[in-house]
Amino acid sequence: MLIKILLVISIAVQTLATVYALRLVRTTKYNSVWILFIVGFSLLSVERLVQLLIACGAEVIPRWWFAYLGIVVSVCLSIGVMYAHKLFKYIARLNRQRQLLNKRILTAVLRTEEKARSRFSKELHDGLGPLLSSAKMSLSALAREERTPEQQEIIDNTTYVIDEAIRSLREISNNLSPHVLNDFGLARGVQHFIDRSAAMHNVKIRFTTNLRGERFETDIEVILYRVICELINNSLKHAACTTVNLSLSQNGPALVLDYSDNGRGFNPQAMMDCGMGLSNIASRINSLGGSFDIVSSKGAGMRASIRVNTVQEPAPRVRRNRRRG
Repeated sequence: MLIKILLVISIAVQTLATVYALRLVRTTKYNSVWILFIVGFSLLSVERLVQLLIACGAEVIPRWWFAYLGIVVSVCLSIGVMYAHKLFKYIARLNRQRQLLNKRILTAVLRTEEKARSRFSKELHDGLGPLLSSAKMSLSALAREERTPEQQEIIDNTTYVIDEAIRSLREISNNLSPHVLNDFGLARGVQHFIDRSAAMHNVKIRFTTNLRGERFETDIEVILYRVICELINNSLKHAACTTVNLSLSQNGPALVLDYSDNGRGFNPQAMMDCGMGLSNIASRINSLGGSFDIVSSKGAGMRASIRVNTVQEPAPRVRRNRRRG
Protein backbone atom coordinates (compact mmCIF):
# COMPACT_ATOMS: atom_id res chain seq x y z
CA MET A 1 0.00 0.00 0.00
CA LEU A 2 2.83 2.40 0.88
CA ILE A 3 4.50 1.78 -2.50
CA LYS A 4 1.26 2.62 -4.31
CA ILE A 5 0.90 5.88 -2.38
CA LEU A 6 4.50 6.85 -3.14
CA LEU A 7 4.00 6.08 -6.83
CA VAL A 8 0.86 8.27 -6.92
CA ILE A 9 2.75 11.13 -5.26
CA SER A 10 5.63 10.69 -7.70
CA ILE A 11 3.24 10.82 -10.68
CA ALA A 12 1.61 13.99 -9.30
CA VAL A 13 4.95 15.72 -8.70
CA GLN A 14 6.30 14.85 -12.17
CA THR A 15 3.05 15.95 -13.80
CA LEU A 16 3.29 19.28 -11.96
CA ALA A 17 6.90 19.66 -13.15
CA THR A 18 5.74 18.97 -16.71
CA VAL A 19 3.07 21.68 -16.43
CA TYR A 20 5.62 24.23 -15.19
CA ALA A 21 7.98 23.26 -18.01
CA LEU A 22 5.15 23.85 -20.49
CA ARG A 23 4.64 27.34 -19.06
CA LEU A 24 8.36 28.03 -19.40
CA VAL A 25 8.23 26.93 -23.03
CA ARG A 26 5.65 29.64 -23.72
CA THR A 27 7.64 32.21 -21.75
CA THR A 28 10.95 31.49 -23.49
CA LYS A 29 9.50 31.17 -26.99
CA TYR A 30 9.61 27.37 -27.19
CA ASN A 31 13.19 26.95 -26.08
CA SER A 32 14.48 23.43 -26.70
CA VAL A 33 15.67 23.19 -23.06
CA TRP A 34 12.16 23.00 -21.67
CA ILE A 35 10.93 20.77 -24.48
CA LEU A 36 13.55 18.18 -23.51
CA PHE A 37 12.55 18.48 -19.84
CA ILE A 38 8.88 18.03 -20.80
CA VAL A 39 9.69 14.85 -22.69
CA GLY A 40 11.81 13.55 -19.81
CA PHE A 41 9.22 14.33 -17.10
CA SER A 42 6.40 12.94 -19.24
CA LEU A 43 8.25 9.66 -19.75
CA LEU A 44 8.99 9.49 -16.02
CA SER A 45 5.28 9.96 -15.31
CA VAL A 46 4.45 7.17 -17.77
CA GLU A 47 7.05 4.94 -16.12
CA ARG A 48 5.62 5.57 -12.64
CA LEU A 49 2.09 4.97 -13.98
CA VAL A 50 3.12 1.61 -15.44
CA GLN A 51 4.80 0.71 -12.14
CA LEU A 52 1.58 1.62 -10.33
CA LEU A 53 -0.46 -0.63 -12.63
CA ILE A 54 2.01 -3.47 -12.12
CA ALA A 55 1.79 -2.95 -8.34
CA CYS A 56 -1.99 -3.27 -8.67
CA GLY A 57 -1.54 -6.66 -10.38
CA ALA A 58 -1.87 -5.74 -14.04
CA GLU A 59 0.61 -7.04 -16.60
CA VAL A 60 0.98 -4.10 -18.94
CA ILE A 61 4.39 -4.37 -20.61
CA PRO A 62 7.52 -6.50 -20.16
CA ARG A 63 9.87 -5.35 -17.41
CA TRP A 64 12.82 -4.99 -19.81
CA TRP A 65 10.94 -2.05 -21.34
CA PHE A 66 11.88 0.02 -18.28
CA ALA A 67 15.58 -0.18 -19.18
CA TYR A 68 15.03 1.42 -22.58
CA LEU A 69 12.68 3.99 -21.08
CA GLY A 70 15.30 4.89 -18.47
CA ILE A 71 17.93 5.39 -21.18
CA VAL A 72 15.64 7.74 -23.13
CA VAL A 73 14.79 9.72 -19.99
CA SER A 74 18.47 10.00 -19.04
CA VAL A 75 19.41 11.23 -22.53
CA CYS A 76 16.60 13.84 -22.58
CA LEU A 77 17.42 15.19 -19.12
CA SER A 78 21.18 15.19 -19.75
CA ILE A 79 20.87 17.11 -23.01
CA GLY A 80 18.36 19.44 -21.35
CA VAL A 81 20.83 20.23 -18.57
CA MET A 82 23.55 21.01 -21.12
CA TYR A 83 21.22 23.34 -23.02
CA ALA A 84 20.16 24.92 -19.72
CA HIS A 85 23.80 25.71 -19.01
CA LYS A 86 24.03 27.49 -22.38
CA LEU A 87 20.79 29.33 -21.62
CA PHE A 88 22.14 30.61 -18.29
CA LYS A 89 25.35 31.76 -19.99
CA TYR A 90 23.23 33.60 -22.56
CA ILE A 91 21.21 35.28 -19.80
CA ALA A 92 24.41 36.31 -18.01
CA ARG A 93 25.74 37.79 -21.26
CA LEU A 94 22.51 39.76 -21.71
CA ASN A 95 22.81 41.09 -18.16
CA ARG A 96 26.39 42.24 -18.81
CA GLN A 97 25.31 43.94 -22.02
CA ARG A 98 22.44 45.66 -20.20
CA GLN A 99 24.78 46.88 -17.46
CA LEU A 100 27.20 48.18 -20.10
CA LEU A 101 24.36 49.94 -21.90
CA ASN A 102 23.14 51.54 -18.64
CA LYS A 103 26.68 52.70 -17.92
CA ARG A 104 27.00 54.22 -21.40
CA ILE A 105 23.65 56.00 -21.04
CA LEU A 106 24.61 57.40 -17.64
CA THR A 107 28.00 58.54 -18.96
CA ALA A 108 26.31 60.25 -21.90
CA VAL A 109 23.87 62.01 -19.57
CA LEU A 110 26.69 63.24 -17.33
CA ARG A 111 28.74 64.45 -20.29
CA THR A 112 25.72 66.30 -21.70
CA GLU A 113 25.12 67.88 -18.30
CA GLU A 114 28.72 69.07 -18.05
CA LYS A 115 28.62 70.47 -21.60
CA ALA A 116 25.46 72.40 -20.74
CA ARG A 117 27.07 73.72 -17.54
CA SER A 118 30.15 74.82 -19.48
CA ARG A 119 28.05 76.55 -22.15
CA PHE A 120 25.93 78.41 -19.57
CA SER A 121 29.06 79.43 -17.68
CA LYS A 122 30.66 80.82 -20.83
CA GLU A 123 27.52 82.71 -21.82
CA LEU A 124 27.24 84.27 -18.37
CA HIS A 125 30.91 85.19 -18.22
CA ASP A 126 31.24 86.49 -21.79
CA GLY A 127 27.75 87.96 -22.15
CA LEU A 128 26.45 89.38 -18.89
CA GLY A 129 29.87 90.07 -17.35
CA PRO A 130 30.97 92.76 -19.85
CA LEU A 131 27.59 94.49 -19.57
CA LEU A 132 27.91 94.81 -15.80
CA SER A 133 31.51 96.01 -16.15
CA SER A 134 30.39 98.68 -18.65
CA ALA A 135 27.64 99.83 -16.28
CA LYS A 136 30.21 100.10 -13.46
CA MET A 137 32.56 102.15 -15.67
CA SER A 138 29.70 104.54 -16.53
CA LEU A 139 28.88 105.01 -12.87
CA SER A 140 32.54 105.63 -12.08
CA ALA A 141 32.55 108.39 -14.70
CA LEU A 142 29.47 109.96 -13.10
CA ALA A 143 31.04 109.73 -9.66
CA ARG A 144 33.95 111.96 -10.74
CA GLU A 145 31.59 114.88 -11.39
CA GLU A 146 30.27 117.24 -8.71
CA ARG A 147 27.14 115.75 -7.17
CA THR A 148 24.87 116.45 -4.25
CA PRO A 149 25.22 114.14 -1.23
CA GLU A 150 21.92 112.42 -2.10
CA GLN A 151 22.99 111.80 -5.69
CA GLN A 152 26.42 110.58 -4.59
CA GLU A 153 24.81 108.14 -2.17
CA ILE A 154 22.63 106.75 -4.97
CA ILE A 155 25.68 106.33 -7.21
CA ASP A 156 27.64 104.62 -4.40
CA ASN A 157 24.77 102.24 -3.65
CA THR A 158 24.34 101.39 -7.32
CA THR A 159 28.08 100.76 -7.67
CA TYR A 160 27.94 98.46 -4.65
CA VAL A 161 25.00 96.54 -6.14
CA ILE A 162 26.85 96.14 -9.45
CA ASP A 163 29.98 94.92 -7.62
CA GLU A 164 27.86 92.33 -5.78
CA ALA A 165 26.25 91.28 -9.06
CA ILE A 166 29.68 90.83 -10.69
CA ARG A 167 30.90 88.81 -7.71
CA SER A 168 27.77 86.61 -7.74
CA LEU A 169 28.09 86.17 -11.49
CA ARG A 170 31.68 84.97 -11.15
CA GLU A 171 30.70 82.58 -8.37
CA ILE A 172 27.79 81.14 -10.37
CA SER A 173 29.97 80.81 -13.45
CA ASN A 174 32.68 79.04 -11.46
CA ASN A 175 30.16 76.66 -9.86
CA LEU A 176 28.76 75.76 -13.25
CA SER A 177 32.18 75.09 -14.77
CA PRO A 178 35.14 75.35 -12.35
CA HIS A 179 37.98 77.00 -14.25
CA VAL A 180 40.63 75.94 -11.72
CA LEU A 181 39.67 72.30 -12.25
CA ASN A 182 39.80 72.64 -16.03
CA ASP A 183 43.12 74.51 -16.01
CA PHE A 184 45.10 72.97 -13.14
CA GLY A 185 43.59 69.57 -12.36
CA LEU A 186 41.67 67.76 -9.66
CA ALA A 187 43.79 68.55 -6.59
CA ARG A 188 43.90 72.31 -7.25
CA GLY A 189 40.19 72.37 -8.09
CA VAL A 190 39.26 70.62 -4.83
CA GLN A 191 41.55 72.87 -2.80
CA HIS A 192 40.00 75.97 -4.38
CA PHE A 193 36.48 74.76 -3.54
CA ILE A 194 37.52 73.96 0.05
CA ASP A 195 39.05 77.41 0.51
CA ARG A 196 35.85 79.10 -0.64
CA SER A 197 33.64 76.82 1.49
CA ALA A 198 35.76 77.23 4.64
CA ALA A 199 35.64 81.02 4.27
CA MET A 200 31.83 80.98 4.45
CA HIS A 201 31.37 78.39 7.26
CA ASN A 202 32.79 77.89 10.72
CA VAL A 203 33.96 74.37 9.90
CA LYS A 204 37.54 73.12 9.79
CA ILE A 205 38.19 71.20 6.57
CA ARG A 206 41.42 69.17 6.43
CA PHE A 207 42.50 68.14 2.96
CA THR A 208 45.49 65.90 2.26
CA THR A 209 46.60 64.54 -1.10
CA ASN A 210 49.62 63.08 -2.84
CA LEU A 211 48.52 64.55 -6.17
CA ARG A 212 50.50 67.38 -7.68
CA GLY A 213 49.96 68.30 -11.31
CA GLU A 214 48.67 64.91 -12.44
CA ARG A 215 45.84 65.02 -14.96
CA PHE A 216 43.28 62.30 -15.57
CA GLU A 217 40.47 61.73 -18.03
CA THR A 218 37.93 64.55 -18.06
CA ASP A 219 35.09 62.28 -16.89
CA ILE A 220 37.10 61.12 -13.88
CA GLU A 221 38.17 64.62 -12.82
CA VAL A 222 34.74 66.19 -13.25
CA ILE A 223 32.79 63.39 -11.55
CA LEU A 224 35.15 63.13 -8.57
CA TYR A 225 35.10 66.92 -8.21
CA ARG A 226 31.28 66.98 -8.23
CA VAL A 227 31.15 64.10 -5.75
CA ILE A 228 33.57 65.84 -3.34
CA CYS A 229 31.57 69.07 -3.60
CA GLU A 230 28.35 67.16 -2.88
CA LEU A 231 29.84 65.45 0.17
CA ILE A 232 31.20 68.72 1.58
CA ASN A 233 27.94 70.58 0.95
CA ASN A 234 25.98 67.80 2.67
CA SER A 235 28.24 68.03 5.73
CA LEU A 236 28.02 71.82 5.88
CA LYS A 237 24.25 71.98 5.39
CA HIS A 238 22.91 68.92 7.20
CA ALA A 239 25.50 67.34 9.51
CA ALA A 240 26.09 70.22 11.97
CA CYS A 241 29.74 69.15 12.08
CA THR A 242 32.81 71.08 13.18
CA THR A 243 35.48 69.05 11.37
CA VAL A 244 35.71 67.49 7.93
CA ASN A 245 38.61 65.23 6.92
CA LEU A 246 39.28 64.59 3.25
CA SER A 247 42.04 62.48 1.74
CA LEU A 248 42.57 62.05 -2.00
CA SER A 249 45.42 59.80 -3.07
CA GLN A 250 46.63 57.86 -6.08
CA ASN A 251 47.54 54.25 -5.33
CA GLY A 252 48.86 52.72 -8.52
CA PRO A 253 46.16 52.90 -11.16
CA ALA A 254 43.46 53.79 -8.61
CA LEU A 255 42.28 57.08 -7.14
CA VAL A 256 41.14 56.62 -3.54
CA LEU A 257 38.97 59.13 -1.69
CA ASP A 258 38.45 58.86 2.07
CA TYR A 259 35.96 61.31 3.56
CA SER A 260 34.64 61.75 7.10
CA ASP A 261 32.94 64.30 9.34
CA ASN A 262 32.01 64.44 13.05
CA GLY A 263 28.39 65.44 12.45
CA ARG A 264 25.13 64.07 13.76
CA GLY A 265 25.14 61.05 11.45
CA PHE A 266 22.23 59.43 9.62
CA ASN A 267 20.85 56.21 8.21
CA PRO A 268 22.69 55.70 4.88
CA GLN A 269 20.06 53.41 3.36
CA ALA A 270 17.23 55.82 4.15
CA MET A 271 19.21 58.73 2.73
CA MET A 272 19.94 56.75 -0.44
CA ASP A 273 16.19 56.45 -0.97
CA CYS A 274 15.02 59.94 -0.07
CA GLY A 275 17.71 62.59 -0.42
CA MET A 276 21.05 64.26 0.37
CA GLY A 277 22.31 63.35 -3.09
CA LEU A 278 23.81 59.99 -2.04
CA SER A 279 22.03 58.11 -4.81
CA ASN A 280 23.35 60.69 -7.27
CA ILE A 281 26.88 60.14 -5.94
CA ALA A 282 26.51 56.36 -6.25
CA SER A 283 25.27 56.72 -9.83
CA ARG A 284 28.18 58.97 -10.80
CA ILE A 285 30.77 56.63 -9.30
CA ASN A 286 29.06 53.64 -10.91
CA SER A 287 29.39 55.33 -14.31
CA LEU A 288 33.17 55.18 -13.81
CA GLY A 289 33.06 51.53 -12.73
CA GLY A 290 34.20 52.54 -9.23
CA SER A 291 33.07 51.61 -5.72
CA PHE A 292 31.27 53.80 -3.18
CA ASP A 293 30.95 52.71 0.46
CA ILE A 294 29.43 54.81 3.22
CA VAL A 295 29.12 54.12 6.95
CA SER A 296 27.15 56.29 9.38
CA SER A 297 24.94 56.14 12.45
CA LYS A 298 23.06 58.59 14.62
CA GLY A 299 25.48 60.73 16.65
CA ALA A 300 28.61 59.08 15.19
CA GLY A 301 29.26 61.16 12.08
CA MET A 302 29.82 59.57 8.70
CA ARG A 303 32.63 58.02 6.72
CA ALA A 304 32.71 57.46 2.96
CA SER A 305 35.23 55.64 0.81
CA ILE A 306 35.46 55.89 -2.98
CA ARG A 307 37.78 54.01 -5.28
CA VAL A 308 38.03 54.65 -9.03
CA ASN A 309 40.34 53.01 -11.54
CA THR A 310 42.05 55.69 -13.63
CA VAL A 311 42.75 53.18 -16.42
CA GLN A 312 39.29 52.69 -17.87
CA GLU A 313 38.59 49.38 -19.61
CA PRO A 314 37.82 49.70 -23.32
CA ALA A 315 34.30 48.88 -24.40
CA PRO A 316 33.93 45.40 -25.92
CA ARG A 317 33.59 45.23 -29.67
CA VAL A 318 30.21 44.40 -31.10
CA ARG A 319 30.20 41.61 -33.60
CA ARG A 320 28.39 42.29 -36.82
CA ASN A 321 27.05 39.50 -38.96
CA ARG A 322 28.19 39.71 -42.55
CA ARG A 323 25.67 39.00 -45.21
CA ARG A 324 26.54 36.41 -47.74
CA GLY A 325 25.85 36.56 -51.40
